Amino acid sequence: MMDDQAGRVLVVDDDETVRDVVRRYLEVAGFTVDQAGDGAQGLAEFAAHEPDLVVLDVMMPGINGLEVCKRLRQVSQVPIVMLTALGEEENRIAGLQLGADDYVTKPFSPKELALRVASVLRRARMPRPEPAAAELADGNLRLQMTARTATLAGRELPLTSREFDLLAFFLAHPGVAYSRGDLLEKVWGWDFGDQSTVTVHVRRLREKIERDPAKPTRVATVWGVGYRYDREQP
Repeated sequence: MMDDQAGRVLVVDDDETVRDVVRRYLEVAGFTVDQAGDGAQGLAEFAAHEPDLVVLDVMMPGINGLEVCKRLRQVSQVPIVMLTALGEEENRIAGLQLGADDYVTKPFSPKELALRVASVLRRARMPRPEPAAAELADGNLRLQMTARTATLAGRELPLTSREFDLLAFFLAHPGVAYSRGDLLEKVWGWDFGDQSTVTVHVRRLREKIERDPAKPTRVATVWGVGYRYDREQP
């Protein structure tokens, strides 16, 4: 039971069996669950009930999950957990780029999904600490912590909320190697989860801040460990 994490969850999936199984496990965990069978209904249910979290299938007829995610992000920062089929890496990357907080790959364990929902909600409800510094900088890369904006050579970077958090953590801890599990705990606030989420975010971050993402000089791979942020040499 996870009553201390109870909240309202909207499950959007065109598969009635999946919706029913997910609903039962979430209700056992103490959540109130609303359901929608397609993207249009999902948007309507969101507007009507303003859930605390959305579980959103990617592949749906009509308005697909990626478009729903995009529209939700235009009006809300509600946590979103995407459901993607095995092998749909492009959809996972697209969902994270649009602002999804996490993804679960089908076929999945309903119990694990319920735990993931609770974990994402717990992180979302944590008060955001005041930044130790108003600005973090490395050469021409600058982060304004209060405004949560990032610029590279004066050009604003289109970072998602999670990409911003990851980059801020790297800038605050240069020269230290962290495993993906470490980053999942320290940036995401999760003590378990799919560590490939970190890999995807690092890849997306490199595409936005590195001169050559294939040969990164800022976010370095430490083989057998994880990643390390190296400040630019003057």
